[in-house]
Amino acid sequence: MTKPVQAVVLHRFTISAERVFDAWLDVTLLGRWMYGPAVRDERIVRLALEPKVGGKFSFVVDRQGTEVDHVGEYLEIDRPRRLVFTWATRDSLPDTSRVIVEITALDQGCDVKLTHEMGAQWTAFADKAAGAWAKMLTALERMFAPPGRS
Repeated sequence: MTKPVQAVVLHRFTISAERVFDAWLDVTLLGRWMYGPAVRDERIVRLALEPKVGGKFSFVVDRQGTEVDHVGEYLEIDRPRRLVFTWATRDSLPDTSRVIVEITALDQGCDVKLTHEMGAQWTAFADKAAGAWAKMLTALERMFAPPGRS
């Protein structure tokens, strides 16, 4: 068996671990930092999630006329420390990857370590995945920034 490839992103937030964690499981907040024009040239079609272990999600966006459906299942939900879920696009199923979000509370804010584990066939994509997650985490921080500090 070939070893999976990992894209790892570290980000320090000035907001609490609870607020960062909750932003992953609130469909309204997700639409402000994970998808849409704040992150890339796309339009949100539909975001749906069941925030429980075994719950599924489907995030559909329109990118230049092509609908892309990001799907997965929540494997672990340990608020506000850890969130683990599968990750794929509907057209790549049954091939899935796994995302692990580890949040460490600090006196002021929190640190996030995001690890995206993918099969070896995705080795060439790992840097692009890390860049995309870094961009999304920056958008998440901007979403919570006080007015005038974004």
